[in-house]
Amino acid sequence: MVDTGAMVVVDLNADLGEADVLTPEDAGVLDAVTSVSIACGFHAGSRKVMRDTARACVARGVAIGAHVSFRDSEGFGRRARDVAPAQLIDDIIEQCATLLEEVGSAGGTVAYVKPHGALYHQMSADAVVATSVVSAVSRLAIGTLLTQAGSEAIAAAHRSGLRVVLEGFPDRGYLVNGRLAPRHRAGAVVDDPAHVADRAVSLVHRGGIEAMSGQWTPVAVETLCIHGDSPSAAATAAAVRAALEGAGIAVRPFAKPGGVA
Repeated sequence: MVDTGAMVVVDLNADLGEADVLTPEDAGVLDAVTSVSIACGFHAGSRKVMRDTARACVARGVAIGAHVSFRDSEGFGRRARDVAPAQLIDDIIEQCATLLEEVGSAGGTVAYVKPHGALYHQMSADAVVATSVVSAVSRLAIGTLLTQAGSEAIAAAHRSGLRVVLEGFPDRGYLVNGRLAPRHRAGAVVDDPAHVADRAVSLVHRGGIEAMSGQWTPVAVETLCIHGDSPSAAATAAAVRAALEGAGIAVRPFAKPGGVA
């Protein structure tokens, strides 16, 4: 959340480009969000989908990020991996280089990097993984990393001069420590659009959310994520956007469209 005087501002992002084609559901999500993290091929996505998604973002004035992951298409990037730091750095740079080409061909630029799935969670908890991610991003001249509050990546990113944008997840269940609950746990994925919308407003206006245990949990956010692979993603994104604006929260990208921070 950013408080600009009397106005509270938040970004609304989604993870897209994860299907074989740009789907009507994706288009519906794009109409509601202000930033999109595009899959870079290691967990999902092809060059064509990257390019088509980037064109749709550029047409709508939506900021673009690189959604990098472990090399794990079979597990959709959600399986923990033990990757040597040098290899992980190379893998992240390779993914971003591919996306940069396709986004550039669509007339856009890449504004940020957001790890996906297991890489996101390992980066948050493991200082070695966090340092590897930060090292890769630092070499790319992109300049901004998305992560959650409390992540190991925050201090490493600041030391490297990167901008950190804190992310919250209204469509995911939280543990009392402010981390996301594992997806296999009942209630870890919230799929009712109205409920997700209420949680989004809570994250921004109240600075936290009720954990799965029922305990109040502070969570600092500057951007809210809607998972684009959920069946009701478009309806959820629209409901969240409407609820935020109805609560007097301005929804704007944290980076200007075209990738200028």
